[in-house]
Amino acid sequence: MHGIEPFYNWRHLYIASEDNQSPFYNKEYSEFEYTNTIYNFYIHPQWDDIGSETIYIKILFVDYEESYAIIELIGEWNDAINNDIMFLKRDIVDELNNYGINKYILIGENVLNFHTSDDSYYEEWFEDIGDNGWIVLINFRDHVLIEFKQAHLDYFFIYGGELDEINWRTFSPGKLFGNVSKIINKRLS
Repeated sequence: MHGIEPFYNWRHLYIASEDNQSPFYNKEYSEFEYTNTIYNFYIHPQWDDIGSETIYIKILFVDYEESYAIIELIGEWNDAINNDIMFLKRDIVDELNNYGINKYILIGENVLNFHTSDDSYYEEWFEDIGDNGWIVLINFRDHVLIEFKQAHLDYFFIYGGELDEINWRTFSPGKLFGNVSKIINKRLS
């Protein structure tokens, strides 16, 4: 797992540690010191710790004018033991919501498992984003999406179909957001 880096091809457009509205503003990173682990497996030092022992994130891009954030995740999303959604909601999403972010693209190809608890933080997140907001999951593994559906969290997320086939690394953040928005608008109409 230590070789899996967060996507870095948009760093010329956005760096969370340089964004004074980011939860990671002024964070310093090491390129050589591996300290964070997921189940005793070291992960690349560029991933951001949100307080969970099992999941880490990277805010890849935030557009305050268009009100969206793109966040990549790695690890095991474990609400049953670690209440990972609480850490994500309280320490990241709430901060971004304070600056008007109400559209979230979560990239989950490196999320290995999901373990459910209750849905109260998901429901709160869903209510916070309002009628014009959404939470999209792209490129999550099939078994993780099945676990979300079995936990009845599919009410809060938009995923599946074309969203599972987006080759997101080939787009700019704006183009990715535009493509995702088109898919969502097509589904809602």
